[in-house]
Amino acid sequence: MSTLRPALLTDQYELTMVSAALSDGTADRRCVFEVFSRRLPAGRRYGVVAGTGRLIEMIRDFRFDPAEIDYLRRTGVVDERAAQWLADYRFTGDVDGYAEGELFFPGSPILTVSGTFAECVVLETLVLSVLNHDCAIAAAAARMVTAARGRALIEMGSRRAHEEAAVAAARSAYLAGFRFTSNLAAGQRYGIPTAGTAAHAFTLLHDDERAAFASQVATLGKDTTLLVDTYDIAQGIRNAIAVAGPELRAVRIDSGDLAVIAQQSRELLDSLGATETKIIVSGDLDEYAIAALAAEPVDMYGAGTAVVTGSGAPTAGLVYKLVEVEGRPVVKRSEHKATIGGRKVAVRRHKPTGTATEEVVVPQGVPDRQPNDRLLQHSYVVSGEPVPLPTLDESREHLRQCLISIPWEGLKLSGGDPAVPLTVVPAT
Repeated sequence: MSTLRPALLTDQYELTMVSAALSDGTADRRCVFEVFSRRLPAGRRYGVVAGTGRLIEMIRDFRFDPAEIDYLRRTGVVDERAAQWLADYRFTGDVDGYAEGELFFPGSPILTVSGTFAECVVLETLVLSVLNHDCAIAAAAARMVTAARGRALIEMGSRRAHEEAAVAAARSAYLAGFRFTSNLAAGQRYGIPTAGTAAHAFTLLHDDERAAFASQVATLGKDTTLLVDTYDIAQGIRNAIAVAGPELRAVRIDSGDLAVIAQQSRELLDSLGATETKIIVSGDLDEYAIAALAAEPVDMYGAGTAVVTGSGAPTAGLVYKLVEVEGRPVVKRSEHKATIGGRKVAVRRHKPTGTATEEVVVPQGVPDRQPNDRLLQHSYVVSGEPVPLPTLDESREHLRQCLISIPWEGLKLSGGDPAVPLTVVPAT
């Protein structure tokens, strides 16, 4: 669990609204907020729900301690009435949403927060901060998993992200199907398998490449990965096998024309008798670079920067909007930013074969259920109390099944319509 306290991970205007609503008597009105995206990032055909497990923990721990309240008083962010309200803050409402690992599309109501206006609105920034980041990472990582065609991936982007964002990114990448992370905090916190090789600095430290390899093998055994591109790749492979023998687990290549080098490296390894030694490639890989290597003898991909930055889409574009007050639908009518009022229920419609055909969203009602429909929303928090959630591995398997269920066109890396059309129907 993160050591960060979540209460002040928010925007000042949340507390401005709380202060004013407490003053005018509207703070306790029962409200419903929904999280959704208006559009997917360019070139994407689906989004992936991720970060919900992290978010529920942070909502559970969302408290204002005396020092934080004193800071808000001293700086004039809140008045005395609001300060007292914050001192007693506990979220007592409900949170419902799509399962972690579920796919979403423009308009999907992926999270619903209900309770009093004040207790819900103060969570807005936290909700969006967590979900926008984690959903973006998971969607990019899922595309890389598809491009890898069953080959393993290791997430290794910690040096390209904020230290806490790196841990969250590792979690989202694992959810999406990456097999390992290099981030040890993510390994400890979430039970994600970790893996690592060595840096060029380790080779340069030693008098020659063979000495560096000998040191690593002496310490870790032959079940290790030697980085062979510090100098000449072909000679590096010869040195690696000379030191470790043909039982060496893997070599890693981090530079050059990877398609050509992978072929040459496989041929060289086989000629040296190291037919079982794996080839791991890394170096600014994204889903397109991984797809381009599909026909090459690569056994594992290491992806870093593209993962932790969402491969060009670092946010999922999610918004948190008020849709209902005291049971009455409310609608924002801003040009290009209009909302649909009322709390919504969503189902994913499937063929008997299991292929998803449509997502149906009903405001203020229940869908007309058909035999192969799957209800998408589940309870996360009930009357302020979190309910047991699926494990990260269970959510990972859920996403794998969801990706199997969408039409094959939806897995293409090229731009196009959402993989599954979404229809908003009138309430029944």
